[in-house]
Amino acid sequence: MWWHADEYLEKLYDNSMKCIETAKASRTAEERKQYLKHKLRELLGDFDASKGPEPVLLERTVCDGYIRERVQLSAIPGLSFAAYVLVPDSYSRDPLPAVVALHGHGYGSREIVGLKPDGSPDMEPPGAHGHFAIQLVKRGMIVIAPDVAGFGERRLMADVTANPDVNHSCLRLSTRLMMHGKTLAGLRVTEALKTVDYAAGRAEVRDDRIGIMGFSGGGMISFLTAVLDLRIRAAVIAGYLNTFKDSILAMQHCVCNYIPGMLAHAELPEWLGLISPRPLFVESGTDDRIFPEQGFRAAADQLRDIYRRDGAENRLVADLFPGRHQISGRYSYDWLFDQLSQPGAIE
Repeated sequence: MWWHADEYLEKLYDNSMKCIETAKASRTAEERKQYLKHKLRELLGDFDASKGPEPVLLERTVCDGYIRERVQLSAIPGLSFAAYVLVPDSYSRDPLPAVVALHGHGYGSREIVGLKPDGSPDMEPPGAHGHFAIQLVKRGMIVIAPDVAGFGERRLMADVTANPDVNHSCLRLSTRLMMHGKTLAGLRVTEALKTVDYAAGRAEVRDDRIGIMGFSGGGMISFLTAVLDLRIRAAVIAGYLNTFKDSILAMQHCVCNYIPGMLAHAELPEWLGLISPRPLFVESGTDDRIFPEQGFRAAADQLRDIYRRDGAENRLVADLFPGRHQISGRYSYDWLFDQLSQPGAIE
């Protein structure tokens, strides 16, 4: 007797792959791309995005080589969020490239802008996030780092009351939203899109040179946002590229990584391939236990096929670096600056 569902789940995956291959054969590459983009919006769930109130400046601090602001934004009626804005001292009059920077699991945007959870300066060696927003601003890009829903000051009060040390509210947010036919990924992407709007509207920003970079769960939001918003001219996805089979389905991840129905339409590399032919940099550590090396290699190969088909193979870079689940940045920081800054780098 088959008491356990292991074999059933394997068959489900195999059947999905067969259906996906059949679906690919029934459309041209461009038709399939447009179909998947439409389906992605549907799977994320509809959010009543609105123009919202005007941004509010909450604080402004002079730092070493840049100005750090904190602003309040809103993408959905009745819900606001804060974002740090880092403006390099190199800004004078000519607009600069900008990057939307999205953190993963941790204590929020402060973790990537060099601050402790209480907002005081973090003088310790950076953790897995590598203070990557600072690395980007010091290369001459304006950086906008929003607080992702469910982290830091955006944890739900019910979770904080039950356990003040809890570092996220992903489970409660995800399950409540799913009961309304929505997803936490959809909420986070909606707010990321609003952050792109805000970046494009700032006088210091060259609105045709906006990129995005995210780590881990922030990498997931970054790729989804880049797929849906063509204003994103280049993307860096760190600590996320893999196949669903080797990562999301192979081990326990946070519930926020799961979007109902996604695997019925494409494996993860094809979803990321919707960014093509725009420039894309993917990086991952050889010892990353939750996004393992073999899955990264398989996904990177599939991405190369997609970019090659689109005549844009030179716009895809994959870096498998020695390390764990962390940002490397050894090539990606400079690559992103080059993609957003060099004449002729972007059509």
